[in-house]
Amino acid sequence: MDPVLISILLATTLAGVVSITAAAVFSFTLLSKVVERMVSLSVGIMLSTSLLHALPEAFESQASARSLFGTLLGGLLAFFLLEKMAILRHSHHHEGDGHHHHHGHDKREAGKAGWMILVGDGMHNFTDGILIAAAFLANPELGLVTGLAIIAHEIPQEIGDFIVLLNAGFSRTRAYVYNLLCSLLAIAGGLLGYYTLDRASSLIPYVLVFASSGFIYIAVSDLMPQMQRRATLRETIPQVLLIALGVIIVLFLTHGH
Repeated sequence: MDPVLISILLATTLAGVVSITAAAVFSFTLLSKVVERMVSLSVGIMLSTSLLHALPEAFESQASARSLFGTLLGGLLAFFLLEKMAILRHSHHHEGDGHHHHHGHDKREAGKAGWMILVGDGMHNFTDGILIAAAFLANPELGLVTGLAIIAHEIPQEIGDFIVLLNAGFSRTRAYVYNLLCSLLAIAGGLLGYYTLDRASSLIPYVLVFASSGFIYIAVSDLMPQMQRRATLRETIPQVLLIALGVIIVLFLTHGH
């Protein structure tokens, strides 16, 4: 079996299992401080993976710089619209919140939100698998740091998903198993990416740029605003140090290339 394919399968499997298991541990034990620290670390890993590795790798290809910048712009706008749709779709209520719904309405709505989270997660993980495949096909080291960036981002996100699922009436075991099954769709995405992009290598730079636009958008529009809510010097210093640690981890894993 091709070593690149083995790497893709291992990375997609580990990305799912590690992120889901860590998120479950943090969610069920409510280690809020750990979650806050994870957000800061994620920012450093995601930005350095995008700006120091994925984008330079894409721009070193034969692809037109104008086309790649157009892909970056399109990706940023696409993630903005996807987030807007998600915000509209995930608006929810609570029993006794002043809205005049019949009894049990909000419990049913929470259940729908839980299943919607799982469907969205499955699609997201499938896409992550394609991105990991594109990164490994471009450069094994880039594949490694891309997998790491996805794990770092997935843990805080999956914690939020666990909270929604538990609120929707899922038991801890069901929430974990269903999330884990959804995460395994990354393997299917990785296989599709490998067999598709390996035969259409000219598409790899565009996939890398699109992936970078997602990492940059999530870091700048979602994670960093969360960090800004804690603006005291005592809270800012650990944030800056953890961002720097994320950058150092990526540089170390890629040996400075």
